[in-house]
Amino acid sequence: MKSKKWHVGWLIICCLGLIACSDQKETKKVEAAPESTVAEVAEEVIPTAARTVEEMIEQPAGKLIEENMDPKIEAARTVDYVKYFRYYEDEFSDMMKEQLSSYFKDHPEAEADEIYDYLVFQLGSGQYKGLYEQLASYEHGYVMPELPDGEDEIEIAKRQKTNVVILMDASGSMKGEVDGRVKMDLAKEAIENFTSQLDNEVNVALFAYGHKGAGTQADKGLSCGAIDEVYPLSSYDKNSFHDAMESFGASGWTPLAGAIEKAAVYLASYDREEYRNIVYIVSDGIETCGGDPVEAAKQLNVSDIEAKVNIIGFDVDDEGQAQLKQVAEAGGGQYATVRNQSEFEGVLIKKWKPSMMQVLSQQGVKLHEMVHQWEDLYAIYDPLSNLSTRERIRIVDAAYYLKNQKLIDEEEGSKVIELAKQMGELRDAHFVGLKDQKGEEAEKAMKEIDDAVQAWQEKWKKELENE
Repeated sequence: MKSKKWHVGWLIICCLGLIACSDQKETKKVEAAPESTVAEVAEEVIPTAARTVEEMIEQPAGKLIEENMDPKIEAARTVDYVKYFRYYEDEFSDMMKEQLSSYFKDHPEAEADEIYDYLVFQLGSGQYKGLYEQLASYEHGYVMPELPDGEDEIEIAKRQKTNVVILMDASGSMKGEVDGRVKMDLAKEAIENFTSQLDNEVNVALFAYGHKGAGTQADKGLSCGAIDEVYPLSSYDKNSFHDAMESFGASGWTPLAGAIEKAAVYLASYDREEYRNIVYIVSDGIETCGGDPVEAAKQLNVSDIEAKVNIIGFDVDDEGQAQLKQVAEAGGGQYATVRNQSEFEGVLIKKWKPSMMQVLSQQGVKLHEMVHQWEDLYAIYDPLSNLSTRERIRIVDAAYYLKNQKLIDEEEGSKVIELAKQMGELRDAHFVGLKDQKGEEAEKAMKEIDDAVQAWQEKWKKELENE
Protein backbone atom coordinates (compact mmCIF):
# COMPACT_ATOMS: atom_id res chain seq x y z
CA MET A 1 0.00 0.00 0.00
CA LYS A 2 2.76 2.26 0.93
CA SER A 3 4.47 1.49 -2.38
CA LYS A 4 1.39 2.43 -4.41
CA LYS A 5 1.05 5.77 -2.62
CA TRP A 6 4.68 6.52 -3.38
CA HIS A 7 4.19 5.80 -7.09
CA VAL A 8 1.09 7.93 -7.26
CA GLY A 9 2.91 10.84 -5.56
CA TRP A 10 5.82 10.57 -7.88
CA LEU A 11 3.46 10.54 -10.84
CA ILE A 12 1.74 13.71 -9.65
CA ILE A 13 5.10 15.48 -9.16
CA CYS A 14 6.22 14.53 -12.69
CA CYS A 15 2.96 15.78 -14.20
CA LEU A 16 3.26 19.09 -12.40
CA GLY A 17 6.87 19.42 -13.66
CA LEU A 18 5.79 18.74 -17.22
CA ILE A 19 3.02 21.30 -16.96
CA ALA A 20 5.45 23.92 -15.60
CA CYS A 21 7.97 23.23 -18.36
CA SER A 22 5.24 23.40 -20.92
CA ASP A 23 4.10 26.80 -19.61
CA GLN A 24 7.68 28.09 -19.61
CA LYS A 25 8.29 26.97 -23.18
CA GLU A 26 5.00 28.50 -24.25
CA THR A 27 5.90 31.78 -22.61
CA LYS A 28 9.26 31.88 -24.38
CA LYS A 29 7.56 31.05 -27.63
CA VAL A 30 5.11 33.91 -27.29
CA GLU A 31 7.87 36.40 -26.42
CA ALA A 32 10.02 35.40 -29.36
CA ALA A 33 7.20 35.39 -31.89
CA PRO A 34 7.36 38.22 -34.50
CA GLU A 35 4.62 40.82 -34.89
CA SER A 36 1.67 39.54 -36.85
CA THR A 37 1.84 42.62 -39.12
CA VAL A 38 5.05 44.11 -40.58
CA ALA A 39 5.06 47.86 -41.13
CA GLU A 40 6.14 48.83 -44.61
CA VAL A 41 9.00 51.33 -44.93
CA ALA A 42 7.49 54.71 -45.81
CA GLU A 43 8.46 55.87 -49.28
CA GLU A 44 10.32 59.20 -49.45
CA VAL A 45 7.98 62.08 -50.23
CA ILE A 46 9.05 63.97 -53.35
CA PRO A 47 8.28 67.70 -53.05
CA THR A 48 6.61 69.56 -55.89
CA ALA A 49 9.27 71.28 -57.95
CA ALA A 50 9.26 75.06 -58.30
CA ARG A 51 7.28 76.50 -61.21
CA THR A 52 8.04 80.20 -60.71
CA VAL A 53 11.31 82.13 -60.78
CA GLU A 54 10.90 83.17 -57.15
CA GLU A 55 10.47 79.55 -56.06
CA MET A 56 13.35 78.33 -58.22
CA ILE A 57 15.70 80.89 -56.68
CA GLU A 58 14.83 79.50 -53.24
CA GLN A 59 14.96 75.80 -54.15
CA PRO A 60 17.43 73.56 -52.28
CA ALA A 61 20.08 71.58 -54.13
CA GLY A 62 19.03 68.23 -55.60
CA LYS A 63 20.17 65.22 -53.56
CA LEU A 64 22.56 63.90 -56.20
CA ILE A 65 23.95 67.42 -56.74
CA GLU A 66 24.40 68.05 -53.05
CA GLU A 67 26.10 64.72 -52.41
CA ASN A 68 28.27 64.46 -55.51
CA MET A 69 28.79 67.85 -57.17
CA ASP A 70 31.34 70.38 -55.96
CA PRO A 71 29.50 73.75 -55.94
CA LYS A 72 32.51 75.47 -57.52
CA ILE A 73 32.47 72.99 -60.41
CA GLU A 74 28.71 73.30 -60.92
CA ALA A 75 28.95 77.12 -61.04
CA ALA A 76 32.22 77.25 -63.00
CA ARG A 77 32.34 80.29 -65.26
CA THR A 78 32.08 79.89 -69.01
CA VAL A 79 35.85 80.16 -69.48
CA ASP A 80 36.21 77.16 -67.15
CA TYR A 81 33.33 75.19 -68.64
CA VAL A 82 35.55 72.16 -69.27
CA LYS A 83 35.79 71.58 -65.50
CA TYR A 84 32.06 71.02 -65.31
CA PHE A 85 31.71 69.19 -68.60
CA ARG A 86 34.43 66.62 -67.83
CA TYR A 87 33.07 65.84 -64.39
CA TYR A 88 29.50 65.62 -65.68
CA GLU A 89 30.39 63.34 -68.56
CA ASP A 90 33.05 61.19 -66.86
CA GLU A 91 31.54 60.69 -63.41
CA PHE A 92 28.24 62.31 -62.62
CA SER A 93 26.24 61.05 -65.60
CA ASP A 94 26.68 57.39 -64.62
CA MET A 95 25.63 58.04 -61.01
CA MET A 96 22.60 59.92 -62.30
CA LYS A 97 21.53 57.10 -64.61
CA GLU A 98 21.94 54.50 -61.88
CA GLN A 99 19.81 56.46 -59.41
CA LEU A 100 17.09 57.28 -61.94
CA SER A 101 16.91 53.71 -63.26
CA SER A 102 16.44 52.34 -59.77
CA TYR A 103 13.65 54.78 -58.95
CA PHE A 104 11.66 54.58 -62.20
CA LYS A 105 11.76 50.79 -62.33
CA ASP A 106 9.54 51.06 -59.26
CA HIS A 107 7.47 53.92 -60.73
CA PRO A 108 6.83 52.97 -64.37
CA GLU A 109 3.47 54.76 -64.53
CA ALA A 110 4.76 58.19 -63.40
CA GLU A 111 3.27 61.14 -65.23
CA ALA A 112 5.16 64.18 -66.53
CA ASP A 113 4.73 66.39 -63.46
CA GLU A 114 5.78 63.58 -61.13
CA ILE A 115 8.82 62.80 -63.28
CA TYR A 116 9.87 66.44 -63.42
CA ASP A 117 9.43 66.82 -59.65
CA TYR A 118 11.70 63.85 -59.04
CA LEU A 119 14.35 65.02 -61.49
CA VAL A 120 14.51 68.47 -59.83
CA PHE A 121 14.57 66.71 -56.45
CA GLN A 122 17.74 64.92 -57.60
CA LEU A 123 19.33 67.28 -60.15
CA GLY A 124 18.23 70.83 -59.33
CA SER A 125 20.79 73.51 -58.47
CA GLY A 126 20.66 75.00 -55.00
CA GLN A 127 23.01 77.91 -55.71
CA TYR A 128 20.66 80.41 -57.31
CA LYS A 129 19.80 82.37 -54.18
CA GLY A 130 23.30 83.52 -53.17
CA LEU A 131 24.28 84.69 -56.64
CA TYR A 132 20.88 86.20 -57.35
CA GLU A 133 21.05 88.30 -54.18
CA GLN A 134 24.51 89.51 -55.21
CA LEU A 135 23.18 90.49 -58.63
CA ALA A 136 20.11 92.22 -57.17
CA SER A 137 22.26 94.29 -54.79
CA TYR A 138 25.03 94.99 -57.32
CA GLU A 139 26.32 98.58 -57.35
CA HIS A 140 28.33 99.89 -60.30
CA GLY A 141 30.68 101.84 -58.04
CA TYR A 142 30.90 104.96 -60.19
CA VAL A 143 31.32 108.06 -58.04
CA MET A 144 30.83 111.63 -59.13
CA PRO A 145 34.23 113.31 -58.71
CA GLU A 146 34.51 116.41 -56.56
CA LEU A 147 34.02 119.35 -58.89
CA PRO A 148 34.77 122.47 -56.84
CA ASP A 149 32.76 125.55 -57.64
CA GLY A 150 35.35 127.95 -56.27
CA GLU A 151 33.54 128.53 -53.01
CA ASP A 152 34.35 126.77 -49.75
CA GLU A 153 31.93 125.63 -47.08
CA ILE A 154 32.47 128.63 -44.81
CA GLU A 155 31.82 131.08 -47.66
CA ILE A 156 28.48 129.37 -48.24
CA ALA A 157 27.83 129.29 -44.49
CA LYS A 158 28.23 133.05 -44.22
CA ARG A 159 24.89 133.43 -45.97
CA GLN A 160 23.15 131.26 -43.34
CA LYS A 161 22.70 131.15 -39.58
CA THR A 162 25.72 129.02 -38.79
CA ASN A 163 27.54 127.44 -35.88
CA VAL A 164 31.16 126.36 -36.31
CA VAL A 165 32.66 124.14 -33.62
CA ILE A 166 36.40 123.53 -33.79
CA LEU A 167 37.79 120.47 -32.00
CA MET A 168 41.52 120.90 -31.48
CA ASP A 169 43.71 117.84 -30.95
CA ALA A 170 46.08 118.68 -28.08
CA SER A 171 47.57 115.23 -27.64
CA GLY A 172 51.28 114.74 -27.09
CA SER A 173 51.99 113.99 -30.76
CA MET A 174 51.16 117.60 -31.63
CA LYS A 175 54.51 118.49 -30.01
CA GLY A 176 56.15 117.14 -33.15
CA GLU A 177 57.70 119.48 -35.68
CA VAL A 178 56.91 120.37 -39.29
CA ASP A 179 59.32 122.52 -41.27
CA GLY A 180 61.24 123.22 -38.06
CA ARG A 181 58.21 124.45 -36.13
CA VAL A 182 55.97 122.76 -33.55
CA LYS A 183 52.78 121.39 -35.13
CA MET A 184 50.60 122.75 -32.34
CA ASP A 185 51.92 126.31 -32.91
CA LEU A 186 51.36 126.10 -36.65
CA ALA A 187 47.85 124.73 -36.21
CA LYS A 188 46.92 127.44 -33.72
CA GLU A 189 48.12 130.19 -36.05
CA ALA A 190 46.16 128.76 -38.96
CA ILE A 191 42.98 128.38 -36.91
CA GLU A 192 43.20 131.96 -35.61
CA ASN A 193 43.68 133.20 -39.15
CA PHE A 194 40.68 131.14 -40.25
CA THR A 195 38.33 132.32 -37.49
CA SER A 196 39.32 135.96 -37.95
CA GLN A 197 37.80 135.82 -41.44
CA LEU A 198 34.41 134.50 -40.34
CA ASP A 199 31.43 136.75 -40.78
CA ASN A 200 30.01 138.31 -37.62
CA GLU A 201 26.83 136.29 -38.13
CA VAL A 202 28.77 133.03 -37.79
CA ASN A 203 29.16 131.72 -34.25
CA VAL A 204 32.33 129.82 -33.39
CA ALA A 205 33.29 127.59 -30.46
CA LEU A 206 36.65 126.04 -29.63
CA PHE A 207 37.28 122.82 -27.74
CA ALA A 208 40.64 121.34 -26.76
CA TYR A 209 40.91 117.61 -26.17
CA GLY A 210 43.67 115.42 -24.71
CA HIS A 211 45.41 118.50 -23.26
CA LYS A 212 45.92 117.13 -19.73
CA GLY A 213 48.38 114.59 -18.37
CA ALA A 214 51.77 113.66 -19.69
CA GLY A 215 50.80 110.90 -22.09
CA THR A 216 51.70 108.13 -19.65
CA GLN A 217 49.61 105.07 -18.87
CA ALA A 218 49.15 106.33 -15.32
CA ASP A 219 47.37 109.49 -16.41
CA LYS A 220 45.52 108.04 -19.43
CA GLY A 221 42.17 108.36 -17.67
CA LEU A 222 42.77 112.03 -16.91
CA SER A 223 43.88 112.75 -20.46
CA CYS A 224 41.06 110.81 -22.16
CA GLY A 225 38.52 112.70 -20.09
CA ALA A 226 39.99 116.09 -20.94
CA ILE A 227 37.59 117.61 -23.49
CA ASP A 228 37.03 121.24 -22.56
CA GLU A 229 35.30 124.23 -24.08
CA VAL A 230 37.87 127.03 -24.13
CA TYR A 231 35.90 129.47 -26.29
CA PRO A 232 32.10 129.43 -25.89
CA LEU A 233 29.87 129.52 -28.96
CA SER A 234 29.64 133.17 -29.99
CA SER A 235 30.81 135.56 -32.66
CA TYR A 236 34.55 135.81 -33.09
CA ASP A 237 36.48 138.17 -30.81
CA LYS A 238 40.15 138.33 -31.68
CA ASN A 239 41.61 138.89 -28.20
CA SER A 240 39.33 136.43 -26.41
CA PHE A 241 39.90 133.77 -29.04
CA HIS A 242 43.67 134.25 -28.87
CA ASP A 243 43.60 133.90 -25.08
CA ALA A 244 41.59 130.70 -25.46
CA MET A 245 44.16 129.34 -27.87
CA GLU A 246 46.99 130.11 -25.45
CA SER A 247 45.20 128.37 -22.55
CA PHE A 248 46.32 124.87 -23.53
CA GLY A 249 49.25 123.02 -25.05
CA ALA A 250 50.02 119.61 -26.54
CA SER A 251 50.06 117.04 -23.79
CA GLY A 252 48.35 113.63 -23.53
CA TRP A 253 46.21 111.01 -25.28
CA THR A 254 43.66 111.39 -28.11
CA PRO A 255 39.95 111.06 -27.13
CA LEU A 256 38.68 111.78 -30.64
CA ALA A 257 35.36 109.91 -30.23
CA GLY A 258 34.75 111.62 -26.91
CA ALA A 259 35.33 115.04 -28.47
CA ILE A 260 32.80 114.33 -31.24
CA GLU A 261 30.26 113.11 -28.69
CA LYS A 262 30.83 116.28 -26.65
CA ALA A 263 30.16 118.37 -29.77
CA ALA A 264 26.92 116.46 -30.34
CA VAL A 265 25.69 117.32 -26.85
CA TYR A 266 26.91 120.90 -27.20
CA LEU A 267 24.98 121.48 -30.46
CA ALA A 268 21.89 119.45 -29.54
CA SER A 269 19.64 122.50 -29.15
CA TYR A 270 20.55 123.95 -32.57
CA ASP A 271 18.29 121.94 -34.88
CA ARG A 272 18.73 121.79 -38.63
CA GLU A 273 15.61 123.86 -39.35
CA GLU A 274 17.25 127.03 -38.07
CA TYR A 275 20.97 126.33 -37.99
CA ARG A 276 23.74 125.02 -40.16
CA ASN A 277 26.10 123.16 -37.81
CA ILE A 278 29.66 122.45 -38.92
CA VAL A 279 32.31 120.64 -36.89
CA TYR A 280 35.96 121.04 -37.82
CA ILE A 281 38.44 118.59 -36.28
CA VAL A 282 42.15 119.35 -36.42
CA SER A 283 44.14 116.21 -35.61
CA ASP A 284 47.44 114.55 -36.35
CA GLY A 285 46.55 111.00 -35.39
CA ILE A 286 44.09 108.28 -34.52
CA GLU A 287 41.88 107.63 -31.50
CA THR A 288 43.96 106.34 -28.56
CA CYS A 289 41.35 106.30 -25.78
CA GLY A 290 39.37 103.26 -26.92
CA GLY A 291 36.43 105.16 -28.39
CA ASP A 292 34.75 104.66 -31.79
CA PRO A 293 35.07 107.98 -33.64
CA VAL A 294 33.47 106.60 -36.81
CA GLU A 295 30.27 105.70 -34.97
CA ALA A 296 30.34 108.97 -33.02
CA ALA A 297 30.59 110.98 -36.25
CA LYS A 298 27.82 108.96 -37.85
CA GLN A 299 25.46 109.53 -34.92
CA LEU A 300 26.22 113.26 -34.95
CA ASN A 301 25.48 113.51 -38.65
CA VAL A 302 22.17 111.56 -38.55
CA SER A 303 20.90 113.38 -35.46
CA ASP A 304 18.29 116.13 -35.59
CA ILE A 305 21.02 118.78 -35.92
CA GLU A 306 22.65 117.01 -38.92
CA ALA A 307 26.07 118.41 -38.10
CA LYS A 308 28.77 117.81 -40.69
CA VAL A 309 32.12 116.55 -39.47
CA ASN A 310 35.08 117.85 -41.47
CA ILE A 311 38.60 116.78 -40.60
CA ILE A 312 41.93 118.39 -41.35
CA GLY A 313 44.60 115.77 -40.87
CA PHE A 314 47.80 117.61 -39.99
CA ASP A 315 50.98 115.71 -40.91
CA VAL A 316 49.22 112.35 -40.41
CA ASP A 317 50.70 108.91 -41.15
CA ASP A 318 48.94 106.38 -43.40
CA GLU A 319 47.11 104.62 -40.56
CA GLY A 320 45.88 107.91 -39.17
CA GLN A 321 44.72 109.12 -42.57
CA ALA A 322 42.72 105.94 -43.11
CA GLN A 323 40.84 106.33 -39.83
CA LEU A 324 40.31 110.07 -40.07
CA LYS A 325 38.96 109.74 -43.60
CA GLN A 326 36.45 107.14 -42.36
CA VAL A 327 35.38 109.47 -39.59
CA ALA A 328 34.81 112.36 -42.02
CA GLU A 329 32.83 110.16 -44.41
CA ALA A 330 30.69 108.81 -41.56
CA GLY A 331 30.08 112.41 -40.45
CA GLY A 332 28.89 113.51 -43.89
CA GLY A 333 31.85 115.84 -44.27
CA GLN A 334 35.21 115.93 -46.00
CA TYR A 335 38.74 114.98 -45.11
CA ALA A 336 41.82 116.87 -46.17
CA THR A 337 45.38 116.00 -45.29
CA VAL A 338 48.02 118.71 -45.08
CA ARG A 339 51.77 118.55 -44.49
CA ASN A 340 52.64 122.16 -43.71
CA GLN A 341 51.18 125.45 -42.57
CA SER A 342 50.65 126.74 -46.08
CA GLU A 343 48.52 123.75 -47.02
CA PHE A 344 46.73 124.00 -43.70
CA GLU A 345 45.73 127.61 -44.29
CA GLY A 346 44.73 126.77 -47.83
CA VAL A 347 42.28 124.12 -46.67
CA LEU A 348 40.81 126.28 -43.89
CA ILE A 349 40.72 129.68 -45.53
CA LYS A 350 41.18 129.95 -49.24
CA LYS A 351 38.47 129.39 -51.79
CA TRP A 352 39.21 126.23 -53.71
CA LYS A 353 39.90 127.20 -57.29
CA PRO A 354 41.31 124.59 -59.69
CA SER A 355 44.36 125.19 -61.80
CA MET A 356 44.19 124.90 -65.58
CA MET A 357 46.13 121.65 -65.32
CA GLN A 358 43.56 120.27 -62.91
CA VAL A 359 40.75 121.32 -65.19
CA LEU A 360 42.32 119.76 -68.26
CA SER A 361 43.26 116.54 -66.47
CA GLN A 362 39.86 116.01 -64.83
CA GLN A 363 38.12 112.95 -66.25
CA GLY A 364 34.74 111.35 -65.98
CA VAL A 365 34.49 107.57 -65.78
CA LYS A 366 37.86 106.16 -66.82
CA LEU A 367 38.30 103.25 -69.21
CA HIS A 368 39.70 100.92 -66.56
CA GLU A 369 36.72 101.74 -64.31
CA MET A 370 34.34 100.74 -67.11
CA VAL A 371 36.24 97.49 -67.63
CA HIS A 372 36.21 96.65 -63.92
CA GLN A 373 32.49 97.45 -63.68
CA TRP A 374 31.71 95.14 -66.58
CA GLU A 375 33.94 92.38 -65.16
CA ASP A 376 32.37 92.65 -61.69
CA LEU A 377 28.85 92.44 -63.10
CA TYR A 378 29.61 89.40 -65.24
CA ALA A 379 31.49 87.69 -62.42
CA ILE A 380 28.08 87.40 -60.76
CA TYR A 381 25.81 86.94 -63.78
CA ASP A 382 27.92 84.40 -65.68
CA PRO A 383 27.87 81.60 -63.07
CA LEU A 384 24.20 82.31 -62.31
CA SER A 385 23.31 81.91 -65.97
CA ASN A 386 25.46 78.77 -66.22
CA LEU A 387 23.74 77.16 -63.25
CA SER A 388 20.39 77.63 -64.97
CA THR A 389 21.63 76.20 -68.27
CA ARG A 390 23.29 73.22 -66.60
CA GLU A 391 20.23 72.31 -64.56
CA ARG A 392 18.11 72.38 -67.71
CA ILE A 393 20.60 70.18 -69.61
CA ARG A 394 20.79 67.66 -66.74
CA ILE A 395 17.03 67.27 -66.61
CA VAL A 396 16.67 67.07 -70.39
CA ASP A 397 19.48 64.48 -70.58
CA ALA A 398 17.83 62.47 -67.82
CA ALA A 399 14.43 62.54 -69.54
CA TYR A 400 15.91 61.36 -72.85
CA TYR A 401 17.76 58.55 -71.07
CA LEU A 402 14.61 57.38 -69.27
CA LYS A 403 12.64 57.46 -72.52
CA ASN A 404 15.29 55.49 -74.39
CA GLN A 405 15.44 52.90 -71.61
CA LYS A 406 11.63 52.58 -71.67
CA LEU A 407 11.58 53.47 -67.98
CA ILE A 408 9.01 56.24 -68.54
CA ASP A 409 6.28 56.72 -71.11
CA GLU A 410 7.44 58.29 -74.38
CA GLU A 411 4.80 60.99 -74.39
CA GLU A 412 5.27 61.84 -70.69
CA GLY A 413 9.01 62.06 -71.24
CA SER A 414 8.52 64.57 -74.06
CA LYS A 415 6.37 66.68 -71.74
CA VAL A 416 9.16 66.64 -69.13
CA ILE A 417 11.69 67.84 -71.70
CA GLU A 418 9.43 70.68 -72.75
CA LEU A 419 8.75 71.66 -69.13
CA ALA A 420 12.48 71.68 -68.31
CA LYS A 421 13.10 73.97 -71.27
CA GLN A 422 10.27 76.30 -70.25
CA MET A 423 11.57 76.57 -66.68
CA GLY A 424 15.09 77.23 -67.99
CA GLU A 425 13.84 79.98 -70.30
CA LEU A 426 11.88 81.53 -67.43
CA ARG A 427 15.00 81.65 -65.24
CA ASP A 428 17.24 82.87 -68.03
CA ALA A 429 14.90 85.70 -69.04
CA HIS A 430 14.67 86.91 -65.45
CA PHE A 431 18.41 86.73 -64.83
CA VAL A 432 19.37 88.47 -68.06
CA GLY A 433 16.72 91.14 -67.41
CA LEU A 434 18.22 91.92 -64.02
CA LYS A 435 21.73 91.95 -65.46
CA ASP A 436 20.66 94.36 -68.22
CA GLN A 437 18.98 96.61 -65.65
CA LYS A 438 22.20 96.82 -63.65
CA GLY A 439 24.15 97.53 -66.82
CA GLU A 440 21.76 100.32 -67.77
CA GLU A 441 22.07 101.85 -64.31
CA ALA A 442 25.86 101.87 -64.73
CA GLU A 443 25.62 103.47 -68.17
CA LYS A 444 23.25 106.15 -66.88
CA ALA A 445 25.56 106.99 -63.96
CA MET A 446 28.55 107.06 -66.30
CA LYS A 447 26.79 109.49 -68.64
CA GLU A 448 25.77 111.77 -65.76
CA ILE A 449 29.34 111.86 -64.50
CA ASP A 450 30.83 112.46 -67.94
CA ASP A 451 28.33 115.24 -68.71
CA ALA A 452 28.94 116.93 -65.34
CA VAL A 453 32.71 116.82 -65.78
CA GLN A 454 32.47 118.17 -69.31
CA ALA A 455 30.26 121.06 -68.21
CA TRP A 456 32.58 121.82 -65.29
CA GLN A 457 35.64 121.80 -67.56
CA GLU A 458 34.02 124.17 -70.06
CA LYS A 459 33.05 126.59 -67.27
CA TRP A 460 36.48 126.72 -65.69
CA LYS A 461 38.41 126.84 -68.96
CA LYS A 462 36.61 130.05 -69.85
CA GLU A 463 37.03 131.55 -66.37
CA LEU A 464 40.73 130.71 -66.10
CA GLU A 465 41.48 131.84 -69.66
CA ASN A 466 39.87 135.20 -68.91
CA GLU A 467 42.02 135.85 -65.79
